This record gives sequence, C-alpha cells and structure tokens, in this order.
Amino acid sequence: MLSIRGLSKTYPGPRSRTVLAGIDLELAAGEYVAVRGESGIGKSTLLNLIAGLDRPDAGSITLDGVDLAQLDNDALTAVRRARMGFVFQAFHILPYLTVAQNVALPLLLNHKLDGVAGDAVNEMLSAVGLGDRGESAPSELSGGELQRVAIARALVHRPQLILADEPTGNLDPETAAQVLALLRNSVKRAGTSGILVTHSPAAAATTDRVYVLTATGLRSD
Repeated sequence: MLSIRGLSKTYPGPRSRTVLAGIDLELAAGEYVAVRGESGIGKSTLLNLIAGLDRPDAGSITLDGVDLAQLDNDALTAVRRARMGFVFQAFHILPYLTVAQNVALPLLLNHKLDGVAGDAVNEMLSAVGLGDRGESAPSELSGGELQRVAIARALVHRPQLILADEPTGNLDPETAAQVLALLRNSVKRAGTSGILVTHSPAAAATTDRVYVLTATGLRSD
C-alpha cells in the first residue's frame, strides 16, 4: 500500500543538516506501525514527506501505486485530502466550529457533503464516544475529548492512510493511554493503514510493528 525507497532529506544552509538518509519502509494495507525516535531525529520530517508537505532530495514514496514525487502541488493536495487523515499533538480543532462541523471538514474539502454526510459524522462521533457532543463548542471539551474529535475527523472520509504525529504529547498518562487504544481500535475498525510517530516506547507498543529512526537510518525494533 505504501512503499518508501531510499528516502533522503537534507536542509541546506550554513549548517547543512541531513535529517533522513536512505530510508526504506513498507506498509501493507490495514497495517498499523510506529516510528519511534528521539526528538529532532526526523520523525516529523518523514511524515511531512509522506504527506507531500515537503519534497525529498532523493528516493521515492509510492502510495497505492502512485509515485508522490512525480505529482505537482495540486495533485499532491488532492491525494492528501482524499487518501490521508492526520492526527496531531496540538489537535488543530477549529474553535469557531462545532464538534460535528470540525469532524465534517474532510468531507467538505472532498466535496462529499451530501445527504449521508451527517450520518458519517454521527457514526464517527459515536465510535469515539462523543455521540452526544456534536453540537458542543470545542471550548467545552477536555484535551482528551478534543483528541477524540481529531481521530473522528481523520477517519470520517475513510482514508487509506492515517498519519499520527505524537498525538498524546499534550495529554496526561491515563488519558494518553485511552486515546492510544482508541486510535488503534479506530484504525483497525476502519481497515485503514496507519503510521504513529512517537518518542514513547509505551505508545509504540500499541501498534502492530515498531521501527526506530536513528541518525544512521530506520531499523525494525
């Protein structure tokens, strides 16, 4: 489903720094993996390259047979909107929209706000335990609840790939454990593939397979 070959990225400048060098990664359909590593090692850069938010210096990223490096910016945006879902550490929930409206955003961006869109939103909110909070304002929710909203939003349009970047970094340990379990269960229920980026061995242990990113490359743990 996702194939990464020889991926490299160097940031130029007076202190030119190679962040990723020769990274290989294979992700099967429905597989949920973790990429673990210390802060600053390049985990978020890897996700940004997969998402097409940044361009690699070398190597290829193939999603369902499509080489993302060969796409222009408009085509990358279309792939990102239709085929990917994102869960971030900072939630990125829009404060001026209701919970349901936040979850519906991917459907809006993919022009899928049809007669069944409301059902899809309600189904996802129920799946993350927030079925009665659709009309609530984000300010009325706790941090853990906001991350549940983010998970529902990431999955509502049934993407092929979920990218989660330190999704529990702003949560207390008990809430983090609940969110990690919910994220895994939601990804598995939807049949979506997922990559969880984290520095936490405990968080990584919730996935099917763990990789460790170091200065010398990516290895299976």
